[in-house]
Formats: sequence, structure tokens, C-alpha cells
Amino acid sequence: MKPVLIVVSAFALVSAMAGEPAQAQTSGPEAAARLDDVVVLARRSGAPMWTVARGDSTLILVGAITGIPRDLSWRPHDLEAAAARADQILFPQEGRASFADLFRVIWRARTIGLLPAGQTSADYLSPEWQGRLETVMVGERNQDWRRKSLLFLGFDLMRDKAGYTGQRGGDDASDVIRRAARRARIEARPVGTVRGDEIVESLIQAPQAAHLPCVEAAIAAAEVGVDAARERAEDWRALRVPEVVASPIDRALAQCWPWGDPEIAPQLRQQWAAAIETAMISPGVTMGVAPLRLLADEGGVLDALKARGFDVVGPQWRAGAPETDEAGVDAADSEQGS
Repeated sequence: MKPVLIVVSAFALVSAMAGEPAQAQTSGPEAAARLDDVVVLARRSGAPMWTVARGDSTLILVGAITGIPRDLSWRPHDLEAAAARADQILFPQEGRASFADLFRVIWRARTIGLLPAGQTSADYLSPEWQGRLETVMVGERNQDWRRKSLLFLGFDLMRDKAGYTGQRGGDDASDVIRRAARRARIEARPVGTVRGDEIVESLIQAPQAAHLPCVEAAIAAAEVGVDAARERAEDWRALRVPEVVASPIDRALAQCWPWGDPEIAPQLRQQWAAAIETAMISPGVTMGVAPLRLLADEGGVLDALKARGFDVVGPQWRAGAPETDEAGVDAADSEQGS
């Protein structure tokens, strides 16, 4: 990967549109009717979403995934219409890089993108995992993959062998809501920022062994084949949230940078927790679009809200847990309309 593309890919994983916090909201019957419109439209879109209310504050959490195939049919226009009726919108973190950060990445491109001189993946992977990797890569004429850093090898496996398109896929929920915020001039903000020097430092300083869980999970996804990403996206559209979280692609993304980074990942989660806490005391309707796994994984945002006694309305997010009748009906309608 070219040096400039390395940093572009890095910051794209935590990038978002900045804005100012919302100020005034409507109240009374008008606000209640608008809330109903937002919820109905958002559910009809087919994107997994949950609502949590406390007093005159309502939080709508939309679970997003990247890598949606361009030909996958869902109802983004309904989600865009719902977002346009919100009082404020929360986006994922924004990565902020300086020219110094960019130059540092270019200067250290070899460190980030390649294994140390004279080493290959076999020097890090166990014989079992190296054998599985060899099987996945059989027939490859170019053997450069043996020398790639384990992080970039993991992403290459997901893209080339498991069909994951990442940011190059079709519109996902984040894209749609961001577009709606611009058009409707909705006040929007990222839940936090990640400094460019922190991102670059994590990419440069992390030992190759730290990326072993990433590349092993990527090998497992690659073994499923190029349909792995589509199956995950179809589960997302059908509101089969536990299946999305358990998918090999999602498991790999959870192990890879930045969510697998021991320094950056806790920071990302803490920023989301603080933003949600603020939203729950802010009058009006707040829509937040977050990575689905962050919301639905064990011990994630939805589990935390439930543990605090909030009534979380939406599709089942954990295997074996009940879902509301209302969400179930909307899920069925979504599948019929897709």
C-alpha cells in the first residue's frame, strides 16, 4: 500500500463530520409526533436501531456496519428522512492529523507496512495458522503477502478473500445520516476526537505480535470465502444482529486496528459512553450512529443501558434475549420491502 494511502485508511476508520452541540428543541404534542415520525421512518429503513427514553430526552441508536455491497437493497432514503427530523446527531470519532503526522507516516511506511527485514509471516504465526494461511493463499503468483505486516495482511485477507469492501462499499448508515445532516442543517458532532499523533504512534510502535489476533481472525474469515461479507450485510439488513456480531468479518474487525488496539479502543468506547450519557439528559431527539458491535456486543452500550434499568426498544441484540413485538413487526416489514 502506498504511504499516503496508509494514513488515509487509518484516519477513515475513525473519521466523522464535526459540528456544534444542539441548543433548542421543541416540546409537547408537536415533539411527540415528530419523535414518532423519526422512529417509524428509521425502523422502516431496515437499519438496526434502538430507542431509549428518559423524561423529555429520547436517544435513537443506529447500528452501522461498513463494507455493504453496492447491490444490496435496503431503504436508505427512509433513514435519511428520519435523521432530518432529529434535534441533534452523534457521529463516530474524528481523526485529526497534521502535516507532521502525514510526513511521519510516509517516513515510517516500511515499518508500518512490512515485517522486519528477513522475516515472514511464518516467523509469527503458529504452524497451524501458517498452514491455514498457505491454504487460503494457494495459487497466488505474487508472494509479497509473506512479507507484509500482519495488520495489513489481515485487511488484505478480508478484502481479497472474504469480500469485505470497507469504505469502498455501498452507502452505509453513517454515510446516509451524515448526508441527511448536511442537507437538513441538523446540528451534528463527533462523539470525540483521536489525535493524529496517537494514531501514528499506535501504528508504528505496536509490535507485530500484537496483530496476531487480527490476522488469525482474518484467516478464519478468508476461509469462509468471498460470500462472508455479503452474508454479514444481509444479516444486518434483516436485523439479525447476533449473527452480524458473530460473523467472521465482524470478529476480525473487532481484533484489528483500531478496535483491537489496547490504547485507542478504550478511548473510543469511553467517548461513546460519555456522549450517550450527555444525550440522555438533553431534551429532544438525539440520533447516534455507531458501529453495530460497539452497541450490541457483550458488555456493550445496549447491555449497559439495560443494566441501568432503561427500556431499550428494538431488535434482539443478544442471542436468546427477547425483542419487542413492535421491533419484530418492523423487521419483517423491512425484509419484505427490501
